[in-house]
Amino acid sequence: MQRRDFLRLGLATAPISIALGCRSHQFGHVINDNQADMVGSHTAGAETFKPLINKSVAKLLGRQETQLHSVAFNAGPPAPKRICFVCVENRSIEELGDFKDQIYEQIDSQILQAQMFDPISRRFVDSALYETRLRPDALFVPENMRLFMAALEQQGQPFDYLLYATLTSGTTENNQDYQRDYLLTLEMVNVHTGQYDKESAKVRKGYHHSRAGKWMNYNPFTRQS
Repeated sequence: MQRRDFLRLGLATAPISIALGCRSHQFGHVINDNQADMVGSHTAGAETFKPLINKSVAKLLGRQETQLHSVAFNAGPPAPKRICFVCVENRSIEELGDFKDQIYEQIDSQILQAQMFDPISRRFVDSALYETRLRPDALFVPENMRLFMAALEQQGQPFDYLLYATLTSGTTENNQDYQRDYLLTLEMVNVHTGQYDKESAKVRKGYHHSRAGKWMNYNPFTRQS
């Protein structure tokens, strides 16, 4: 009897942290357009890629539109220039995961909204790359460029510019904390003249490591000071 009474008393006075254990649950919520994006704790996310895309595309297309307006000032409004957006190349330290396709689609959508540019559907671009068995970085070889342009022309999709997007990163470490600089670069090449234009946007982001505090066991039968 004394042993059972002792065990019963021990369980009754055990710290609550042991009795409760570690239970967790997952939930979701809708983020409205007027709310800030969540900030990724370990890698870049929407909070990083959205401003990179908005800044780089706006600056590049804005400068191109200014140049086209100045050239066509005495010849009336110019016809929209067709852009073949080839790929998003990831040279950063992080894996892009499902964001790679989203970066492509967001850039493509912004080009579509510009009045002086007309993007070619990605389905045509991928089809032409598959047909010619070419990689995006091989298109600057003249013979490869002719094959690629011919494949798109056969589909009724001639173009004036090639567009590449490249994501890079640089990391500065401070003990267990670190800063990562993300750079999105857009490169546009006029396939008729070889004229080259380039624009970049940068976002700096800090990542911080915090040590978990020690477990504090609360015993309801012990007086707390």
